[in-house]
Amino acid sequence: MSLQIGVGRAVVQGTTAQGAYPVAVTAPEVIIFPDGDALNPRIDSIVLHVYDGLYDVSGEAVAVVERLQGAPAALPQAPTLPAACLRLWDVTVPAGTSAGVGGIDWGAALVDRRQYTAAVGGVIPAGGGLAFEGAYHGQLRDTGSQIERWNADTETWSRYPSIPARPVSTFQAADPPLNVFGQWVDFTAAAWPRITFTVPSSGAVLITIGGQVSNRSTTSSTAWMTWRATGAYTESHGPTNGVSAQANRVIASRRVHRSGLPVGGQVTIIPGWNLSSNNGTDVYVRDGQLIVEFVP
Repeated sequence: MSLQIGVGRAVVQGTTAQGAYPVAVTAPEVIIFPDGDALNPRIDSIVLHVYDGLYDVSGEAVAVVERLQGAPAALPQAPTLPAACLRLWDVTVPAGTSAGVGGIDWGAALVDRRQYTAAVGGVIPAGGGLAFEGAYHGQLRDTGSQIERWNADTETWSRYPSIPARPVSTFQAADPPLNVFGQWVDFTAAAWPRITFTVPSSGAVLITIGGQVSNRSTTSSTAWMTWRATGAYTESHGPTNGVSAQANRVIASRRVHRSGLPVGGQVTIIPGWNLSSNNGTDVYVRDGQLIVEFVP
């Protein structure tokens, strides 16, 4: 029922009048936990607490590592911190826990609340826990795998920039029926899955479609593989975004740049096809791939 806190340094934020306190823990500290409640679990917090008699009633000027005990409850919450207090770890103490019955399962009980810090405008480096709120709107942190930005309006961290690391693509899974002529027809979602994406901060994407198209019904017969866009941005099937063949077979791809899209809007790209005629002579639209790339 005890936990050891190692050495380290931190900056503990007090009230606006107090400002921030630089603190160093120069030797390991051992924290003892009392037995769990008989009926309900609780969450205790291990904190770095600065007592400053100029601003509180402690009459002291000292920084200590201490345990704040939470209230037992069916759905326990971590205790509210006083001023000039930095949360390091939350520890769940199950009901009935004591040294006599095996003590605390530290592997399951600990939640890391430590966080690195950085000057305003800097990026909080990776390390420690991630379960903390940002200090100001637009603050950035490195999670170890990506950069995140704090949104004070929604009180959430989100990937920054909000551009996937890799392109998004789908593949044609089945041939279309090819029983409609002279019209642009959507592939069903089962025959060729659509792509829905959020417009990045640049408002620009690259869209590529490619595959095999063929129509040798007559010397003037055509076959098209295209896409259209719906949602926050719309664009129709047509010659500006597709690949085609006339009286022959073509294996090709077409990559187009679209800019000025509404940032943050949801857009769905739907693949489609078009035939001028079909007498069964090498008529197909197949092996398609659709790709959306996000422009920084």
